[in-house]
Amino acid sequence: MLMRGGTSKGAYFLAADLPADPAVRDDLLLRTMGSPDPRQIDGIGGAHPLTSKVAVVSPSADPAADVDYLFLQVGVDRPEVTDRQNCGNLLAGVGPFAVERGLVRPGGEQTSVRIRMVNTGDLATAAFPTPGGRVAYGGSTAISGVPGTAAAVVIEFPPGPSPLLPTGRALDRIAGTPVTCVDNGMPTVLIAACDLGISGYEDPADLEKDQDLRAHLHELRLSAGKLMGLGDVGTTTVPKLSLLAPPRHGGAVTTRTFIPVRCHTSIGVLGAASVAAGLRIPGSVGEGIAQLSSESSQAGLVRIEHPTGFLDIEADIAPGPPPVARRTAVVRTARKLFDGTVFPRPAAEAAPHRTSEGRRSRT
Repeated sequence: MLMRGGTSKGAYFLAADLPADPAVRDDLLLRTMGSPDPRQIDGIGGAHPLTSKVAVVSPSADPAADVDYLFLQVGVDRPEVTDRQNCGNLLAGVGPFAVERGLVRPGGEQTSVRIRMVNTGDLATAAFPTPGGRVAYGGSTAISGVPGTAAAVVIEFPPGPSPLLPTGRALDRIAGTPVTCVDNGMPTVLIAACDLGISGYEDPADLEKDQDLRAHLHELRLSAGKLMGLGDVGTTTVPKLSLLAPPRHGGAVTTRTFIPVRCHTSIGVLGAASVAAGLRIPGSVGEGIAQLSSESSQAGLVRIEHPTGFLDIEADIAPGPPPVARRTAVVRTARKLFDGTVFPRPAAEAAPHRTSEGRRSRT
């Protein structure tokens, strides 16, 4: 099933419909999405990291969850498939997909699905309308970066096992640049845009063209990965880098997020959750940049501005020490785009030395 989840788009598979061997599975997914090719012209990928994603869903053996959700980021112009991160946008479609495929029985006018995110072991609960026992995708909820409106999917995240500050400090310096390393569901490095010689309001395409900036960000990310206990992150997409600037449209902060070299046209859900948490930590990079009103602080609401609008996150933080995330929630939307059969590129074309035939795979 091809679905839009939040501001991303991806192919949702039942785990039972994919090969059990990860290497064989990944090869199949590369051929399905049309990678490696910058246009992904021979597959169903959308030629951008935000539209070259896969969700693998299965019943969960965890008593705290109904389904397991494995997120796979499929490279666009490189033959890579990685499970090193979660995706909070595709997460918005997991509950509806689980009901569509019969993994979860609808619970009346609204259904809640408990989801274990296999990539990290974190949990989430997604609630969405199911009038008459069927998933309703139409609704009046609008989210920035998506045209029109759709039914709301309310996602709540309980506190995860990882420390909110992986380095144990609210502020670190990497190559002379102040940063805050935070993990509230997504390892993220917060950096003041002004410390990089930019305003933080630039168009994402212009930032991507700045080779000096990209080189500096690459250096910062490699060093931050080691500080955060992630090891060598040279071939992974985490940690994310979020550049911060004062808000322009009544929010708490303006962001430009790199994933890792493409600048996000909006911001990921879990990345935004980490940004929101980081802004509430005394002594962080966001201090002096973010504008947190007393009303929003009491409600726990943080509005994150991004290149195509904003994203509202409820982030309640216990100041500590150490600081701890008490509650995180977000409203997203999702929509079923297509349900049918995909025909991957034959395996022989992707790997000339193999003789196995291409296979059809239900999505």
